[in-house]
Amino acid sequence: MSKYNGKRLAAETLDLDFEGLRQGYYSDAYFSNTVTILETLAREGYKFEGQRDHGMDANKVLTGDIEVEMQFFPRRQPFAVVVGVDESLLMLKECVGYYNDQGEFLNTYANLSIEATDDGVLTPYDGNSLNVKPVLKIRGRYRDFAELETPILGVLTEGSRIATNVYNTLVAARGKDLLFFPARFAHYKVQALHGYAYQIAVQAYNHKYGTNSRVFVSTNAQGSSFGGKGGGTISHASIACFLGDTVETMMQFSRIMPLTVPRIALIDFHNDCVGESQRVMKAMFERYWELMTAGEHSEAQKYKLYAVRPDTAGNMRDVSVEPIGEKELDCGVNPRLVWNIRHGLDTAFKDWSLEGEALLVATEYCRAVKIVVTGGFDIVRISKFESLGVPVDIYGVGSSLLENGRGTTTDFTGDIVRLKIDGEWKHLSKLGRRPNDNPDLKPVND
Repeated sequence: MSKYNGKRLAAETLDLDFEGLRQGYYSDAYFSNTVTILETLAREGYKFEGQRDHGMDANKVLTGDIEVEMQFFPRRQPFAVVVGVDESLLMLKECVGYYNDQGEFLNTYANLSIEATDDGVLTPYDGNSLNVKPVLKIRGRYRDFAELETPILGVLTEGSRIATNVYNTLVAARGKDLLFFPARFAHYKVQALHGYAYQIAVQAYNHKYGTNSRVFVSTNAQGSSFGGKGGGTISHASIACFLGDTVETMMQFSRIMPLTVPRIALIDFHNDCVGESQRVMKAMFERYWELMTAGEHSEAQKYKLYAVRPDTAGNMRDVSVEPIGEKELDCGVNPRLVWNIRHGLDTAFKDWSLEGEALLVATEYCRAVKIVVTGGFDIVRISKFESLGVPVDIYGVGSSLLENGRGTTTDFTGDIVRLKIDGEWKHLSKLGRRPNDNPDLKPVND
C-alpha cells in the first residue's frame, strides 16, 4: 500500500497477465528450469543426497518441497524511493501455486508468510551487499513462487527507478512543480506504472520537505492509479494547423476548452518567445477585459493566461537573445531567454494604452503569468537554473526521468537467505549475502 494514503493499488489499474505469470511466460528460463526440477523431485519423493552445507542435518529434506526465506532489496545509492511493492504483492496473491495433472492452477498463496514495506518509503543502501534493507520478504515453498522472481524484480526496479529520479529532480527544482512528460520515450504499456511512481515520488518529497508540489501527468494512463487525467494545452502541430498563428490557436483553445485545462501558450514556433508571449497575452487580455466589463465573469476566465512555455530547440537561438558565441548560453531554453521572457511578460501592459482600472487589472494579469520550461531538462540543468535564480515556475521533464545509467541505476536483487530444516529456519545464502531486517517491513495479511 502507499505510505501516504494507506491504500492498496487497485488491481484493475495494474492489468496484470495472471495466466502468463503463472505459466512463467515472463520469467527467466533458469527459474522455470528450477521449478521443473523441484516438481519432478517432489513427485519422486526424492530426499537430499548431496553434501550437507553448514553442518545442517539434511538427511530427511524433501528437496522438491524445500521451504525458503527470500529477501528482495534495492541497490541504488544512497537510497531508492521504493515503488512496485503493491504490484509484486498482487502477483504473489494471484500467481503463487502450481498446475495439477488436470491442468488446473492450484493457488497456494495462503501458505506463504510475507513481510513488505509500503510503496513510497525511502530505503537506503550503502554499497555493502551484506548490509541491505529488504523491502519484501517471502517464506514458503520455493517452487510455488520461484518463477515470479523475474517479474517482481522488474516491477520493483522500474517503478523505483522512476520514483527516485523524480524525487531527485524535485530536490534539484527546490520543490517547483514538475510536469511529467516521459510518455513519448517509453512503451505505452508502462504509462500507468510510471504515472503511479511519479505520484508516489511527489508525495514522498512533500512528506520529507513539508512542501505542496502538485501532480501533473500528460496522459490518462499515467493518472489511472489515482484518478488523474492527462493535462496539456497546445502543441507545435496545433499551431501549424492554424497556419502558424499562435495567437489564433490560443484564442480558439481558450474559447473551446473547459476551464479545468490551464491556458499555457507554446511560444517558440517562430523563434521569438518574447514577441509571441506579448502578442498572445495582449489578445487574451483584450477579450478577458471585454467580458469582465460586460459582466460575463465566468466566460472571461477562459481567457486568463496561466503560463507561457518556451521549448526552443538546442540548436536554435531565440531572436531576443544577443549572441555571445557559446551554444549553451545562446541556444535552446537558456537562462537569458527566460529572463527576457519574464521581463517581456511583466512590462507588456505598458504598450497597451490603458488607463485607470484597466491598467491596474492588466498589470496584475501580466505579472501573474507563469513560465513553464521544457526541452532537455534534467537534474544538472535544473540545478544550474536554480542556482542562478532563473525565474522558472514549472519544469517539464521527460526522458531524464527514465535514466538508468551512472548514478541512476536502480537494481533490485532477490536472494534466498534461509532454509527450513527440520522445522527450524537455518541461515544459508551465497557468500556476500545474509539475512537482513528493515524496520519498515510489516506483515502482509491481505
